[in-house]
Amino acid sequence: MKRRNFITALGVGAAGATLSACGQQDQQDCDNQTSSNVTPEQKFKWKLVTSWPKNFPGLGTAPERFARIVKDMSKGRLDIRVYGAGELVPALEVFDAVSGGAAEMGHSGPYYWKGKSPATQFFTAIPFGMNAQEINGWIHYGGGLELWQELYAEFNLIPFSGGNTGVQMAGWFNKEINSLEDIKGLKMRIPGLGGEVFKKLGGIPVMLPGGELFTALQTGTIDATEWVGPYNDLAFGLYKAAKYYYYPGWHEPGSMLEFTINKDKFNSLPEDLQAIITHAARAVNQDMLDEYTARNNTALKTLVNEHKVELRQLPDDVLRKLRDTATEAAKEAAASDPMTQRVYDSAFQFMENVKAYHRISEHAYYNAREL
Repeated sequence: MKRRNFITALGVGAAGATLSACGQQDQQDCDNQTSSNVTPEQKFKWKLVTSWPKNFPGLGTAPERFARIVKDMSKGRLDIRVYGAGELVPALEVFDAVSGGAAEMGHSGPYYWKGKSPATQFFTAIPFGMNAQEINGWIHYGGGLELWQELYAEFNLIPFSGGNTGVQMAGWFNKEINSLEDIKGLKMRIPGLGGEVFKKLGGIPVMLPGGELFTALQTGTIDATEWVGPYNDLAFGLYKAAKYYYYPGWHEPGSMLEFTINKDKFNSLPEDLQAIITHAARAVNQDMLDEYTARNNTALKTLVNEHKVELRQLPDDVLRKLRDTATEAAKEAAASDPMTQRVYDSAFQFMENVKAYHRISEHAYYNAREL
């Protein structure tokens, strides 16, 4: 009852909101993009395809939660059906499906589309870069969203932040990592810029959707894998396929997911439904981080205490080399084209500014808490 009352109240606020996916452009121009032939009472049925198994904890339940919120807020006028990976399209074809109109919406990770543009990787995670709190600040108040919208407009898409898992784990390994030599020749599932760093250090990055990780690790197709963190790793049973669980998640310190919407479909909606989508995505983005912050704690205790997982920290010298190599990889990606350079410049400028304040706020507090 409390949830429904909250959603109804949020819906009332959203209906009168002027915020839209048009970002900071002139509102008159934004209004002109929407169809004048749509009546407020018209109902819409949409398809939302994802890169995750149906109802998978966190990643898979977030789009389901989004669809429920939108339906409640719109009083059933916008009904969105969620499809798990492989139900309608393969996990790594979400971008193309939504761009081409096979589905109205998608939920995935931007770094999966680096073949479309290297710039997409910066909207998921930058190795040794921004954490969840910081990337949310960059996207919503530091110019990141406007660049993201500009990038995706070429593909007839509108992006929204779609959740954040927080700092991830470094991954599951079938052998100890004591030095850089242990990385060489290692086949590891690791996407995005993290994969580029791993490759530079002699590893072999492999791209696999989440649903294939357990079998690949168990059969030796890969030697190691990163996924998310204790909450999701426990759900996949990865502890049954690898012995060592390493931290910290240097490669994904604040992994942002995305909702993508076909631009033509979005612009065909009346303004109040556009506002509902915008606010529902923002709510789910924060809700996912809240969920992972709560669930990872219990899951880690279960992995260590019940399943006897060996929790290990990556050696300092390995982390230093990973950090230095990550800097090189990010600069190389930025130099690949002008748009990626603009995204890189914006992200790193914001990060440097926020780091200066966090040294005397977040960092200082964490250190004081441990005294």
